Amino acid sequence: MTKETTHSRNLMGGLRIALVVVGLIFIVGIYPLTVLWPSGWSWGFGPSHYLAMIIGVYATLGVFLLIAAREPLAHRSLIWFTVVSSVVHAGIMAAQAIAEPEERGHLLGDVPALLIVAVVLGALMWGAVESRRART
Repeated sequence: MTKETTHSRNLMGGLRIALVVVGLIFIVGIYPLTVLWPSGWSWGFGPSHYLAMIIGVYATLGVFLLIAAREPLAHRSLIWFTVVSSVVHAGIMAAQAIAEPEERGHLLGDVPALLIVAVVLGALMWGAVESRRART
């Protein structure tokens, strides 16, 4: 096995692991974070329909990320959607947290978490795609 093939397999393995971890966090991790650290993970105060909606959307995305982990390159558009939408969502939340002092905890909670998701998945996906191109 060549060094290039080993590197390619490592990238793909890392991408699969990242997809499983992010998928599981999206499915079962977001709600507990809103309970344990509401100032960093739950927007607004008191009961909100928004929380159930956003948890439902992210849990659904999490299920599809788990499916994508089986064959990541066959699910490139879903993975890139996750990367780009995470950056957009983090940017909007950052702007809102800066504008609303009572929401500043999000600058240490869900905002950087989404940026980490975007950077990790984006870097691993880019590396896997480039590695595949180099082999063909």
